[in-house]
Amino acid sequence: MESSTTLLKNIRPIRQIRTIRDTIPRMTLEMYITLGILAFAIIFFVTEWLRVDVVALVVVITLMVTQLLTPAEAIAGFSSPIVLTIASLFIIGGAILQTGLAASIGRQILRVAGGGQASLMTAVMLTVAILSAFMSDTGTVAVLLPAVISMASSVQISPSKLLIPLSFGALLGGSATLIGTPPNIIVSDLLHENGLEPFQFFDYSPIGLILITAGILFMVTIGKRMLPDRTREKGLLRFETPEEIAERYRLPDNLYRLRVRKASALIGKSIAEGDFGAKFNVNILELRRKPEVRTMMQLGETKLVWQTGAKGMKPSPETTLQRDDLLIVQGTATDMAHLAASWNLGVQPAKPADEKAISNEEIGIAEVLLPQRSRLMGKTLPELSFGRIYKLTVLGIQRPGGKENLPLKTTRLRFGDTLLVQGSWENILNLRQKRRDFVVMGHPEEMQGPTQRDKAPLAGIILLGMLLMMVGEFMPLTTSSMLAALLMILTGCLTIDEAYSVIDWKSIVLVAGMLPMSAALSKVGLIDLLASNLTVMLGSLNPIWIIGGLFLTTSVFTQVLSNTATAVLIAPLALAIGQNLGIQPHALLMSVAIAASMAFASPVASPVNTLVMGAGNYRFSDYIKVGTPMILISMVITMFVLPLLFPF
Repeated sequence: MESSTTLLKNIRPIRQIRTIRDTIPRMTLEMYITLGILAFAIIFFVTEWLRVDVVALVVVITLMVTQLLTPAEAIAGFSSPIVLTIASLFIIGGAILQTGLAASIGRQILRVAGGGQASLMTAVMLTVAILSAFMSDTGTVAVLLPAVISMASSVQISPSKLLIPLSFGALLGGSATLIGTPPNIIVSDLLHENGLEPFQFFDYSPIGLILITAGILFMVTIGKRMLPDRTREKGLLRFETPEEIAERYRLPDNLYRLRVRKASALIGKSIAEGDFGAKFNVNILELRRKPEVRTMMQLGETKLVWQTGAKGMKPSPETTLQRDDLLIVQGTATDMAHLAASWNLGVQPAKPADEKAISNEEIGIAEVLLPQRSRLMGKTLPELSFGRIYKLTVLGIQRPGGKENLPLKTTRLRFGDTLLVQGSWENILNLRQKRRDFVVMGHPEEMQGPTQRDKAPLAGIILLGMLLMMVGEFMPLTTSSMLAALLMILTGCLTIDEAYSVIDWKSIVLVAGMLPMSAALSKVGLIDLLASNLTVMLGSLNPIWIIGGLFLTTSVFTQVLSNTATAVLIAPLALAIGQNLGIQPHALLMSVAIAASMAFASPVASPVNTLVMGAGNYRFSDYIKVGTPMILISMVITMFVLPLLFPF
């Protein structure tokens, strides 16, 4: 009897697979057109010949032009609850950053870490994972990056030993909650749209906590031996002082004195009219003016005079030059000779005391990184009018993996570029408030950041209230997140202009544009076709192996595509496979969401990986070496844990 029952159980799936195979549809013209549009999108996503948001808009318009979708269907993504939820979470995360709450939490947790590499690595990964579970992983890494480098320098550990763990911890943290990363929200909404129970706020937490624990254990045991030590290569043993930064960029070697002669055509002209930077590529560090002598009183031949001190100053573009003005400038010998000949200036080598013009109590230098959403990307410094807008001078540009400074006037800035800027400490500090565009790397004694805003506790209360609403299911995710975002603005945690600026509009357009692509794949029957074929091939296998196959496929795609685009494309396929096999699809969909965030094996797979690449002096191979085992470990854990949490 038992053998007959077992035989019947085995025969039913085989009959079901045969039935599916007999009903598999054939390819149609609409399917080929849809596949062509999808192929176009993937090619342009990978090559980055067009921005991802532009590609998404091209997809939307093409779907309408080819009449694969109606206009209402094609633009439905822009009003999707997913898009509104993600936009609201950007605002909430921005408020947490803007008020200093995230930095305060990070400092408190890191403060309890010991001095060993393992304990520091554990503290770094745990801190960033906790914060990334509730806010943008990119924003979290940007906030903690300077603190981690400073902490590494204080205990004489190379930052390259801690920064990959920082980025990996952020990616793992996104898998711990429903709002941790967009793919988690996407698959939950897909379940809801198909009449199934969506994932709740902490449904991701069991598998997420296991993955975080496994990731930390791997990094503090095997992974730390795979991490490079680039201390000697780039002098990253500690956070450099302004003088050390200047030495690394060889600024003292390119210092000169220029004196305005009595016959110089520059007399009476402003600094801007001299075209020092735009035409001659020469930076003015300091202006020293001859002391002014005035007669206060005269008795016979005796005069009482008043003389001003010869104090150096940082001139503005409007400063008018006078005879005998002495300029401390920085530039190459060729550029200096060209400038001196053009304006009839006297050239002298700089003196040791002139190096104080590079950095002092009022004027300083600092390195800043360009994060993923920086509005500077793709533009040159002249196009940006950098000096006029930010009141700072760029002395050098370095790119991850490069050793030489790039040309200042012609280089189009990229994500991860490092700018060496000089100007008043006040203006350098102002860059810290522009987190969307800059991550300020240095913080010497002259450059203490602003005190924590008094709105931080209020932002924490609003965040906690939103989480309670989600956990208690008092409000839908979209409602509670939009309400929390509105409260952040109304209570002054950030202004409405700041709220618009913290939203990653590129990601919003990407999600809104790729959701119709998913709808088109389903409408023309491609999802059913692919799911049916995969069901025939994989249906005889244990569903655990199907989870592994989906995880591996998703993780490969997410190394070259964004995690959001990957989830939008593969999640419907996972749902269809589950429905064809007659099993609950929750485990399949959660495996897709988790795999979409496991972007460990490439520096360009995730913004957080690229953000730490330059600061850690990493190479592409470093990510492959450490990231590939992390992906395989995560896949094995997902394959065997998810069926226990969500039985088929």
